[in-house]
Amino acid sequence: MSEQAHRARKRFGQHFLEPAWVEKVVRAIAPEPDQTFLEIGPGRGELTRPLLHRARHVVAFEIDRDLTRALQATAPPNLTLIEGDFLDATPERLRSLFAGAGTIRVAGNLPYNVASPILFKLAELSDADLTVSDATLMLQREVADRLTATPGTRDYGLLAVLIGRRAAVEPVLMLPPGAFRPPPKVRSALVRLRFHPASPPVKDEGLFSVLVRSIFMHRRKTLKNALGASAATQKLARADLLALAQLDSRRRPETLTPEELARLAELLAAD
Repeated sequence: MSEQAHRARKRFGQHFLEPAWVEKVVRAIAPEPDQTFLEIGPGRGELTRPLLHRARHVVAFEIDRDLTRALQATAPPNLTLIEGDFLDATPERLRSLFAGAGTIRVAGNLPYNVASPILFKLAELSDADLTVSDATLMLQREVADRLTATPGTRDYGLLAVLIGRRAAVEPVLMLPPGAFRPPPKVRSALVRLRFHPASPPVKDEGLFSVLVRSIFMHRRKTLKNALGASAATQKLARADLLALAQLDSRRRPETLTPEELARLAELLAAD
């Protein structure tokens, strides 16, 4: 199957980058000859080929069987192509694929319908003993706005807190719908995530995630009521514990900083 013959499949969220924008995106990624890349959703290879020319090795996950076969037919030796969903890749599988690679860089034109789960998985790769320095990703503009949102704003929520603890996020490039074929119905953005050790630190990452997800389901309630609405967090609704965390029970979850959320998580873990 030729590249042009492949029609974008809606169920995979496929929107292929136009040639006029490829060089702009590659310049933003700035691959170096000694670097190893993880590419998520190579599609027809628009970014894959420039990365292969400029980097040492690319490991690419493609869920579309036809696209995988088309890329494999012309794959150079420095491409490892995996047919399957990146979200299904186990830590053991990833460690095997990147054995001896050292630091990993990530690039991808993410399917908009699964962008958030992919972001969460990337943020957790350090827990799989993989060193990921950065990720340059094309996302729906709305998702990019949520990544960079600050406390008290409309877009502030799970992405800003859970991803922001693991990575500094910077907008790189805005892309119009016409930068893709077929054009999506939304605007897009290229963002860069620079990963770092989790900050603020917490004793129990799983408990922190449960706390944040629970109270942001009730982001417009008072903190006391939001905590009391979930069995996982209702013990923190006590006035004495909120006072110990130096938090006003009348505040709303959407106003809490990551540091304040970490204090609540530590109280939950201690209790």
